[in-house]
Order: sequence, then C-alpha cells, then structure tokens
Amino acid sequence: MTHTDARIERSAPLAAELREGGRTLVESAYERLRLGILHGDFEPGARLRTEELRARYNISGSTVREALTRLLGESLVTAEGQRGFRVAPVSLADFTDLTNVRKLLETETLRQAIAHGDDVWEAGVVAAYHRLSRVEEKLAENPAAVSDEWEERNREFHQALAAACPSRWLDRLSATMYQQSERYRRIALSRQTVPRDVHAEHKAILEATLNRDADLACRLLDEHINRTLVVITRIMSEKPPGDRRRPTARAKGLAKAGDLA
Repeated sequence: MTHTDARIERSAPLAAELREGGRTLVESAYERLRLGILHGDFEPGARLRTEELRARYNISGSTVREALTRLLGESLVTAEGQRGFRVAPVSLADFTDLTNVRKLLETETLRQAIAHGDDVWEAGVVAAYHRLSRVEEKLAENPAAVSDEWEERNREFHQALAAACPSRWLDRLSATMYQQSERYRRIALSRQTVPRDVHAEHKAILEATLNRDADLACRLLDEHINRTLVVITRIMSEKPPGDRRRPTARAKGLAKAGDLA
C-alpha cells in the first residue's frame, strides 16, 4: 500500500462522519424551519433571509439553503429567482382546491383499500386509531400542547386506512395532498370556531371501514376532510366590521394572502 493509499484509507471514515454530520445538520435545520412555518413563527409571505436564519439557528449558510430547498419541494416556501426565499402564502382558494383534490384521492384510495385489505391491514387501522384516540382525549384541554403529537397520530391513521390500496401512485398522491394541508389543519386545530367532534368522526370512519361498507366509509371520509374547510373558511372571514385591534402574526399573514376583509 502506498503512502497516498494509506492516507485515503485513513481519511475515509472521517469523510463518512462529516457526510453524516452534514446530513444531520440539514435534517435538524429542515425540521426546525418546517415546524416554525407550520406553527406560524414565520408569517405567510415573509422573506426568509439566510443571514437571519443562520443567526437564529446557529447554522451555516449552506445548511440553511439546503433546508430551504427541501421546503421548496414541499411547497412550504417559494423561490424568487436570485432574491431568495419566502414563506408560501396561504389562501382560502388554495385550501379549497387542496381539499377538493384530497377528497377525490383519499376516498378512492380508501375504497380500493377496503376491497383489497386483509386482517393484517385491519389490525393496523385499529392500532393507529387507538394511538390517535389517546391523543384526542387531551385535545379539549389544551390543543396547542398536543398539536404536534396529534398531527403525527392523525397522519398515521390516514396512512393506515390507505395502506392496503394496491395503487402506488394513488397512495403517494394522497399522502402529498395530506401533507400540503398540514398548515391549514394546524390553524383549524388551534382555533375551533365550528363545533366539531373529531374523535367521533374518526370512530365512524373506522367502524364503516371495518364493516367493509365502502360507500359509507368514503362518504364519512369526504365529510371529515370537508369539515376542516368549513372551519378555515370561518376563521378567514371572522374579523368583525370596524375591528381595529392589532392583528396577530398569523392573521396578518392571512390578510397578506388576500383572505381577510
């Protein structure tokens, strides 16, 4: 072995460690930025300046840019050519479109899952529902404190319902639409302006699914998804006439998107 070969061999573990470390830093930055956007720490439409994010999260500029690029792929941020990135706007028109497409995809996914699902699939659905129910018991007391956990368990339940669908693309597109709706779901969860028993909705979907009643299960899922649109519509139009109070950061963001009067 030559001196050069030995040096390369010794440096290989270090290079792998640096690659792993870089991946971990990017993953961490991506997750923190993503949650910041979802929680409303950054207003819709706000510019995401690399230098400010570097200082805020104590990370390098390249790590910030890579994390923002990932968020661009999820449509949580938008790019402005050479001028950088902004938080993606939110609007009632956007969420209405998302909701309509999501209903089409998820109901068909569920219908196919019911037709092809076996006992293992049923067990997965029941287990996911049980985990979701445990979180939903805490929702009435403090929605903000369990919003992250609820979002995760809710996603798992919807994934479990779709798990037996034989169409890979239908399943993938359904998951994408679900993810795109997350910001709106979090707004609806934090500001319930329409009476709603989400747990009862999930239970009804579960029972219809286990009974293999595809028509009922799909109708209930369609109504379940649409109720969030009803909540968001109310939230985006709830500013009373003549209300001159200073709007919250989230409300200002919605107003920028042209959805508050």
